[in-house]
Order: sequence, then structure tokens, then C-alpha cells
Amino acid sequence: MPLIKNGSFADDEWVSVGDEDDLPSEGGVIVSLTRWLAERDTLLGRNTPLGVTLAAGEVPDAIVTDLDRLQLVAVQFPIYKDGRGYSSARLLRERHGYEGEIRATGEILYDQWFAMARCGIDAFEVAEGTTLAAFDAAMNELSLVYQRTGDGRPTVMELRHKSSD
Repeated sequence: MPLIKNGSFADDEWVSVGDEDDLPSEGGVIVSLTRWLAERDTLLGRNTPLGVTLAAGEVPDAIVTDLDRLQLVAVQFPIYKDGRGYSSARLLRERHGYEGEIRATGEILYDQWFAMARCGIDAFEVAEGTTLAAFDAAMNELSLVYQRTGDGRPTVMELRHKSSD
């Protein structure tokens, strides 16, 4: 799948490795939370970039103590109407101060990109045929927001109160 990172197409230098698959000898690997928990010490001993996938329903609490050792956290969106990944991304950024890449994977749609970015996601596995023009349009389609997130945008209510002062 094409990868959009920080607003541009990017080469994906990561390999997602299944729970039963052999690890490649070099390069960045993304493993499931299950594999991370089972093989943490071995994975840390590799001295290569590490990433963990959080499936829908898995919370970041299980990796909080290792966030400084993870360069990537992939957040799965198994179907477009499953929004649990938004919460995971916000927790990673806002509560735990994670500064690495947060990547949205799975079934994500144009209408979700803006909200995902506001929650701290900075990389998106997108469908074939997606254009940067469409991505840019999605990122700039809305000028006002109702919910507060860590992106610092003032909400509609905050703007109303400010204008009435």
C-alpha cells in the first residue's frame, strides 16, 4: 500500500512481520503487540528500528515503558467505523508524549484523514490510486473544529468566547 507520511508519499522502509515469521536480519520491523510482549528482550537486542502494531481494542498501556525504544507504533483500523485507534493515537501523543511515527493502517477513508492527523497520526497507509491532492484537500477541508485535541487548534466554543470578549 502507498504510504503518506508528513503530507508526502514516502518509501516504506519497514517490514511487518507475522507472529510466526522469521525476523529479517536487518532493517526496521513491525511486530504485533502479542509478539512484542513475548519476545521483547530478543527484539530489543537486535539493535534495529522497532515498531509495534496495536490492533483495535489493544491499548498503549502495554508498551508505555518502552516508547522511547520504539520508532513506530502502527494503529489498526480494521473497518472504517471502528474508531478505537483514534483513542490509542491520542493517548500515545497527549498522555504519554510519544514523539515517534504513529501510522494508521487498515480501512481508512478520505473523511477520516483530518481527524486522524488531529489525534497525532502522522503516517497513513492509503489505498492504491490515492493522490496527494486528495490528501491535501482532506487536510484543509475543515477550518473549524468542535473537539479539543493535542494539535492546539481552538475549538468553535473557544473562538466564540474569545470573540465575545
